[in-house]
Amino acid sequence: MSLPTGKNLARPRFGHSQDVFQLHEVIEFSLFLGGKRLLFLALNEIRHALLRRGGRLEVSDRFWGGAGRDKVDDLQVNRARRAHLVFRIQRRLEAVRILGIESSCDETAAAVVEDGSVILSSVVASQISTHARYGGVVPELASREHLRTIVPVVRLALEQSSTRLEDLGAIAVTQGPGLVGSLLVGITYAKALALVRRLPMIAVNHIEGHIHAVVSQNPVELPALALVVSGGHTHLYEVRENFVYRLLGKTRDDAAGEAFDKVAKLLGFSYPGGPVIDMLAPHGDPHAVPFTLAKMKGNTLDFSFSGLKTAVLRWSEARDLSAEVAARRELLRRNSHPSVAEWLAVTPRETLDTLASFQHTVIRELLRRAVKAAEEIGARSLVISGGVACNAGLRIAAAATRLPYPIFFPTPGLSTDNAAMIAAAAFPKFARGEFADSTLRAQANLALA
Repeated sequence: MSLPTGKNLARPRFGHSQDVFQLHEVIEFSLFLGGKRLLFLALNEIRHALLRRGGRLEVSDRFWGGAGRDKVDDLQVNRARRAHLVFRIQRRLEAVRILGIESSCDETAAAVVEDGSVILSSVVASQISTHARYGGVVPELASREHLRTIVPVVRLALEQSSTRLEDLGAIAVTQGPGLVGSLLVGITYAKALALVRRLPMIAVNHIEGHIHAVVSQNPVELPALALVVSGGHTHLYEVRENFVYRLLGKTRDDAAGEAFDKVAKLLGFSYPGGPVIDMLAPHGDPHAVPFTLAKMKGNTLDFSFSGLKTAVLRWSEARDLSAEVAARRELLRRNSHPSVAEWLAVTPRETLDTLASFQHTVIRELLRRAVKAAEEIGARSLVISGGVACNAGLRIAAAATRLPYPIFFPTPGLSTDNAAMIAAAAFPKFARGEFADSTLRAQANLALA
């Protein structure tokens, strides 16, 4: 980088608060003054000061003049000293990068996102093999796995995006909801990086991350209705301008993804159960078993899946399924990832019909309440996100629904827990200057609205 000469510094725009500066000019000018011992300002401080408020900010509090030993006769330099380099950056900065860290449950994830939508890298270390033998997530084991993988996952995300820590505008981390032990690993590591590198830290709600997994990649028109449905959440939110949220409905017992997992475990299928049921449902009759839809008192936009889960339990108890359940468990013992053909070989038609009917009922429950909520708020878009958004049956049913507004799903890679959605959700907060400090704590039941 070439340093400016005295002649270059004589341009009258330096030292005036109403003037327009470009980033390279600010850096060159500061380097020159630093060399003259008139100003001391580290380059990373310049960068962070400019990035903190999204490119439109007053940074006079971060730039200061000092009494140098060397005498500089240039009038504009002295003027800049007296003015303490007060100015405004009018040009929006480009290529802001945020590192996202996600560790709310059983995936350790890190990603680098640029300008709110460009995913430069997304790394996810899954713990499915660790928890599969238990049929669900074991919190203590999840925390230990996060501790083991957090450093290499973040390092790989930075490497794949060709990003250095000093290139970042901020670090975003999931604050909640989730498992406290798992959240603490991500938050503690984010704090350490932010402290050592003097980077701002942004706390992100995990559920908001799922919404931004869609909003950041699609032309979603607001107000929108967001259905966030996963193994831990089933919520309906109104999304208004500036990403203001209003909770419209939620599950009163099991989340939809949790119901999938429990039914799959009951019938001897592998964990997680959602992908297996979705894979086998097309081979059964979705109308064979007339499961009853939930009727909610009070808020009719709330969900309930415990009754449906119990109905499958009663169906299985009325039949002797011990032989086929044992056959499926033996299959899993020999092969942890059976193919469709292998599953079909140990699953009778009647069970396939039950799986298809169960999934059909869950999808009906989700879509009928989502459509009703969208109508009530006059939504211009419908967003369906979360792990269950990967379900092929749900996507097909949503596409077949004739609605006067578009329906948006995330890509499969952004449906399940990931850090790209956390980084994307951090950009509006970054622009508003909403930063967390060292007192940030994990909140297992953190509410979005």
